[in-house]
Amino acid sequence: MNYENLTLHTDKYQINMMYAHWIHGTLNQKAVFEIFFRKLPFGNGFAVFAGLERIVEYVKSLNFDDEVIRYLKEQEEQYDPAFLEKLRQFRFTGTISSVTEGTVVFPNEPLIRVEATIFEAQLLETAMLNFMNFQTLIATKAARIRQVAPDDVLMEFGTRRAQEADAAIWGARAAYIAGFDATSNMRAGMLFGIPSKGTHAHAWVQAHDSEEEAFERYASALPDQVTLLVDTYDTLRSGVPNAIKIAKEMERQGKKMGGIRLDSGDLAYLSKTARMMLDDAGLPYVVIVASNDLDENIIFNLKAQGAKIDSWGVGTQLITAADQPALGGVYKLVAREKDGELEPVIKISGNPEKVSTPGKKEAYRIINKETGKAIADYVTLSGETDVLQGEKLKLFDKVHPYIYRYVENYKTEPLLTPIFVDGEQVYELPSLDKIRKHHQEQLTLFWPEYLRKLNPAEFSVHLSPKAYELKMDLIHKHKS
Repeated sequence: MNYENLTLHTDKYQINMMYAHWIHGTLNQKAVFEIFFRKLPFGNGFAVFAGLERIVEYVKSLNFDDEVIRYLKEQEEQYDPAFLEKLRQFRFTGTISSVTEGTVVFPNEPLIRVEATIFEAQLLETAMLNFMNFQTLIATKAARIRQVAPDDVLMEFGTRRAQEADAAIWGARAAYIAGFDATSNMRAGMLFGIPSKGTHAHAWVQAHDSEEEAFERYASALPDQVTLLVDTYDTLRSGVPNAIKIAKEMERQGKKMGGIRLDSGDLAYLSKTARMMLDDAGLPYVVIVASNDLDENIIFNLKAQGAKIDSWGVGTQLITAADQPALGGVYKLVAREKDGELEPVIKISGNPEKVSTPGKKEAYRIINKETGKAIADYVTLSGETDVLQGEKLKLFDKVHPYIYRYVENYKTEPLLTPIFVDGEQVYELPSLDKIRKHHQEQLTLFWPEYLRKLNPAEFSVHLSPKAYELKMDLIHKHKS
């Protein structure tokens, strides 16, 4: 079995819909789908877009090979052999535009737009949502953690609790995009160039006759990267004193210990006491690393208690996004070909927030020229030029349209960038370091009120008047 072929990383109803389009001869009908999410995760004020690299590689590798075709032949639907031959020839020939990775994004704006035949576009939905939803969620969680520890070293330690191997490595990458400094996962380090860091386990200490012997042997093996785990037996009466002994011995050998790690107990009290012990021993350079089911809330509270922790190993709560394990991004049809033209379509729901915005759209970030700060994001129908020409814009509340304001003296940044055009990749994937830098630059566009962890101000995403009118017209048409 070829585990690397992700072509069938999709829901069965996608294949069934492709088959129905093939049966009825509508498979070449042009369609436009858009990916967006409706609600920010974690009660945060923003999200961090991630997952594009995985999506690009997935689209390039789509291939209904012999193994896949053989499996489809076994399905109870009994697909026509001619359909399976059509799948064997499948190659993506459409156009995909996307927000770039690391971009700060908000609800109800297009993050990815797929323009292709309905036959091709339908196949992409499940996998693209899977990659974008997970990685954007983890990147956003990581950004929250970075926010409460802006100057500390952050290490992703989540592999053993991640939901399988792919989640571990791509989650590590997403965390690195949003500001983490390193990962414990060696494969993620190898594949993506993320710095890898680690200490040793309690088992190393338990495997020796004494804690001191364990520390001494570890330091002799890795003298240039010594961080000792000090809580196997008793942190303050045994672990830290033994670590101090080893640090002094290393000084006599012309070396310096890197740090100690706390993995249990009252981290605020233990870190403050350990810091005093290290400083009193003349070891102010030895840093204190903490782990043990940390997240942004615990780190925030530890800092409020004056914890003396320099570096944080964050695992389970980050890699599983434990307090909100799904983003909820969706893939919605916004236009379809009819009589040779693209016709806007809408989805109407009993839940008002689920009513889609019809039509092929563009998204822009509106930036005040004087302050350099973002005013709002602005979603238009494709072809609208007002926003590009700097004309006065009307920004109004979608729920209460009588609440509005006008903006002038602004510049615009398009959010969507062409990735594939007519099936050819036209976008060069940037290095991970460039993505990290882009993310940091993005954060400077927003006032702190939008970025804060608790009760962030709501950053507005506005529809252009034409986009809003089209949505209202289609609602009235279908309701009547």
